[in-house]
Amino acid sequence: MTFSNAMLQRSVRRPKLIHLCALGVALMVANGTLLAATPAAAATTQGAGATPAVAPASLAVSKIDFKRGEDGSGRLILQFDGAGANPDLRTQGNSVVVDIGNATLPDTLQKSINVVDFATPVQRIDPKPYGGGTQLVLNTSTAFESLAYQTGNEYVVEISPRKSAPATGAITATTVTQAAAAVAQRGYSGKPVTFNFQDVPVRTVLQLIAEESNLNIVASDSVAGNVTLRLVNVPWDQALDIVLRAKGLDKRREGGVIWVAPQPELAKFEQDKEDARIAIDQRVDLVTEYVQINYHNAAQIFKALTEAKGIGGSSGGGGGGGGGSTSQEDSGFLSSRGRLVADERTNTLMISDIPKKVARMRELISVIDRPVDQVLIESRIVIATDTFARELGAKFGITGSRDNVYFSGNTTTNHSNITSDGENATEYQEALNEWAAGGGTGPVPVRPPRTINTGGLNWNLPVASTLNPGSLALSILNAGYLLDVELSAMQQESRGEVISNPRVVTTNQREAVIKQGKEIGYVTITGGTGGQAATPNVQFKEVLLELKVTPTITNDNRVFLNMSVKKDEVESYIVLEGYGQVPTINRREVNTAVLVDDGQTVVIGGVYEFTDRNSVNKVPFLGDVPFLGNLFKKRSRNKDKAELLVFVTPKVLRVAKTN
Repeated sequence: MTFSNAMLQRSVRRPKLIHLCALGVALMVANGTLLAATPAAAATTQGAGATPAVAPASLAVSKIDFKRGEDGSGRLILQFDGAGANPDLRTQGNSVVVDIGNATLPDTLQKSINVVDFATPVQRIDPKPYGGGTQLVLNTSTAFESLAYQTGNEYVVEISPRKSAPATGAITATTVTQAAAAVAQRGYSGKPVTFNFQDVPVRTVLQLIAEESNLNIVASDSVAGNVTLRLVNVPWDQALDIVLRAKGLDKRREGGVIWVAPQPELAKFEQDKEDARIAIDQRVDLVTEYVQINYHNAAQIFKALTEAKGIGGSSGGGGGGGGGSTSQEDSGFLSSRGRLVADERTNTLMISDIPKKVARMRELISVIDRPVDQVLIESRIVIATDTFARELGAKFGITGSRDNVYFSGNTTTNHSNITSDGENATEYQEALNEWAAGGGTGPVPVRPPRTINTGGLNWNLPVASTLNPGSLALSILNAGYLLDVELSAMQQESRGEVISNPRVVTTNQREAVIKQGKEIGYVTITGGTGGQAATPNVQFKEVLLELKVTPTITNDNRVFLNMSVKKDEVESYIVLEGYGQVPTINRREVNTAVLVDDGQTVVIGGVYEFTDRNSVNKVPFLGDVPFLGNLFKKRSRNKDKAELLVFVTPKVLRVAKTN
């Protein structure tokens, strides 16, 4: 609904008879049968049935301009060649339509304007003549918010992109401020109205707002003065607040009636009413009641209630007395005369106060003291490993003796082993000489057989013996020579999976901890410097599987989990000579907060490790010979894969509410 100043001037400047006409105009405005008249038309129109205004011959659109704002908004600026233009703004689907019924559009401006390059919600502007005046259509591409205002011979329309709610993370001062601003923006829900007033009485504006809101507005006798304002498409409740703020007024609402008065007058009325209530409460007899606490701890409830601002005597003042101090004390759950006592042995609260405060306290305790839903948190920690190893190696050696020359490829072999089995050339020669000196009589000395040492290796590059490899050996023995060739090969594959399944049940918003593991002892040394004797100390290190979680059940049947999962294990021990062993511990830990549906399983963490290693050990030069070089080298390949996954499944255990 649009109201102009011309409509109100007639009701202000006429005698009593004209006031009746103004009342008729207001009724027609409420029924939607009267269009807003322009100031020029209002000056020549004397009745409610005024005809639509005709644009002056000299009033026309002189310029159409478009700019981009800093926040990405599009700004349309219309300039007229004179004063008195009466634009009308409305939203039609994805477009914004501006009608100027009393301004013509020159032929040079009757063309579409493409404004896509400005990167605003506005894509195109279509100006055209319409009904003897001018119409501009602003076509948009996204959700938008519109704002219009008029200054002098210019009319400005701003089209801003509608901002979506940002994702909310941790609670900080910035997020709280943003939430408060969002709540403030949603505070007005009245029907949009448009006001264009020039120095009109405040009471008249309140009357028009009452017509739009269908509420009863009672203005105090001290409400006076005039106001000038221009509001376009503003909710009526926001328009009312703006008018009251501009004139130093305030309002109080009871049901469908709004009382408007100056702020000091309302403050004095409420102060007098509060003083009268306190005076009555001071003369009411106190009652004492005992409240049994069933599902909570009476001492904790007592602490929570007594920490509230102004409860009973905890504010430092005693009972009695009126004024500001008593009002401050009475702002809590109990009055200034009230007392609250907790008995831990019987888990009971004793309340002593006036009857209405006691009843309110019992209602408050009934809300606090109720069974709390529980949550079963089931966690699964899976550690999957996959290893693959392959090695190829060879041994090659040659040993033998010829013409009293002995050799072996293994430099570490004792040569006495080669001749210790009778293969001694000196002894054989001495026996032969003695046989010749004796005239050749007797049996001829026989040369002992040769024994070849099989332990001599020239190159020893086998597969690691700890892996129990398979091997293929070949030995060639001929005329005092021994050729040893041994090929060894190994392939090992292993897959493993370690699953830990800690589970814990806790109440809503209560931390639960479950641990399982052991403590590893190790020795530490203190002292030992400056002539002091070293003192061994035994310390312990925890190696645990631990689940620590605090659940919060939301209103939409989901669970917010603030949790920590830890799994330690001993990898190996470091041996310190003279001091024992020190453990090396592998730690796996996840600290996170996650929102999960009831009964849903979610992966809250995972670590994937992959190792691929190739190595070659070989004899220089010989290992590079094609084909035969394989006898002088060792190849190995290792692949290790390890994956850690943590699964969490919360289940809400509903607790029956009892009266």
